Amino acid sequence: MKKKAETIKRIGLIGNSEKVSRSSLISQAARLIARAGREVFSDEITAQMARLKSPTVPDAAALTGMVDLLLVFGGDGTMLRVATETAGSPTPILGVNVGGLGFLTGVSAEEMPRAMEQVWAGKFTLESRPLIEASGLCNGQPVHRCALNDFVISRGISSRLITLEVSVEGEVLTRYRCDGLIVSSPTGSTAYSLSAGGAIVHPDAEVFEITPICPHTLSNRPVIVSLNSAIGVRVVSPKPETMLSADGQGVSEMSPGEIVTIRRSQKSVRLLRLQGSSFFETLRNKLHWSGANV
Repeated sequence: MKKKAETIKRIGLIGNSEKVSRSSLISQAARLIARAGREVFSDEITAQMARLKSPTVPDAAALTGMVDLLLVFGGDGTMLRVATETAGSPTPILGVNVGGLGFLTGVSAEEMPRAMEQVWAGKFTLESRPLIEASGLCNGQPVHRCALNDFVISRGISSRLITLEVSVEGEVLTRYRCDGLIVSSPTGSTAYSLSAGGAIVHPDAEVFEITPICPHTLSNRPVIVSLNSAIGVRVVSPKPETMLSADGQGVSEMSPGEIVTIRRSQKSVRLLRLQGSSFFETLRNKLHWSGANV
């Protein structure tokens, strides 16, 4: 444990600029890090928000190459942004939840001081989470995007259903008439896919989850396939407009006949988990599972 702790000497701080009211928490973290004899770094926006005197760099991508740990203050949205910006970096990320549900964040704001003590003591493990990627054409233009949670192909502002043909390793699975389709990684199973009726998948499971959103055919259900599969999604319906998004961001319009192929990326993200925490414990706490019969 001591050897693990000794590798954490330079800590980068990244905050959600929309949560300025929690900037004092970032300042507190900077003081705790300095008192422990470690160095503090941050991106420029976080430094301005929390009035830090630490060395700064323009963004998370630049920061990850300078530090041994990224401490991210925000909710799952902030974690997703940092994860994709630093994709492929070996630098681990620890999320401090100042948002809503926070499945990706490792600790709550109240637990942050104790969490830092655990990090200094080496009481943590590192988890590797696979990224997924989508490539193909959107409105005639080539696209290539990475995501940690999911890709969503959905209708635009129209209330009409869209038709999507899905294939797995070149074999047609089915055609969905639906509001949209979610293709999620194991990490993303507790995000939009869960809200749409998908299964909860353990992060260690090597699978994709294909979840239709409000399918017209009631027999359509989520399908689990290997994470090593190539999943093709083709737009069949000429109208309404069909949109592709990655982790809820970067929306692009798809034209009829265009295909995006979703597969496992060669890049991954490392998350720091404190000793004593687990995925099942997170489920019980976040979803308020009591285990009672009433």
